[in-house]
Amino acid sequence: MDLTYRLDPEVTPTLLDQLTRLWVDVNNAGGAVGFVGTTTYEDVRPDVDRYAESTAAGRHRLLAGFDAEGGLRATAFFGFNAHRLQSHYAWLYTVMVDPALQGGGHGRALLAAVEEHARSLGLEALKLTCRGGLGLERFYASAGYKEVGRVPGGLRVSAEDYRDDIMMWLPLF
Repeated sequence: MDLTYRLDPEVTPTLLDQLTRLWVDVNNAGGAVGFVGTTTYEDVRPDVDRYAESTAAGRHRLLAGFDAEGGLRATAFFGFNAHRLQSHYAWLYTVMVDPALQGGGHGRALLAAVEEHARSLGLEALKLTCRGGLGLERFYASAGYKEVGRVPGGLRVSAEDYRDDIMMWLPLF
């Protein structure tokens, strides 16, 4: 299945519903997307609404991957820096691929679309963080990202489970 990637799709109630459902599905399949353990639509929806507000204000931009029927199947948010010394790069947030599509090259295709759109926005680099212990840093490294920082135990998944907070950087020039 091929996905069509669109930057800044119209933020409609349907898109927000699909984004919430995708986020729940990714989290509940074990994805490291900001929640721990099983989550619900009601848990995730406030975060989706904050993204909608931030996107409307121009602080974030959504890159969305849609299937042939118009279903949202992949996302990445660009987060822009307000400080003039950091305006040459953006943060990458909430990178997700529908669990039903994982293992088929869709994650790599999403990162390629992210890179293409980042260049079209005039960005010189991308920065992201990922949760240690899941091999995510190896996935991002295979797409050209370099580990540039690590905070051991910087993420508390539970009272007994601390994970490294890993910072990755992708130069675009």
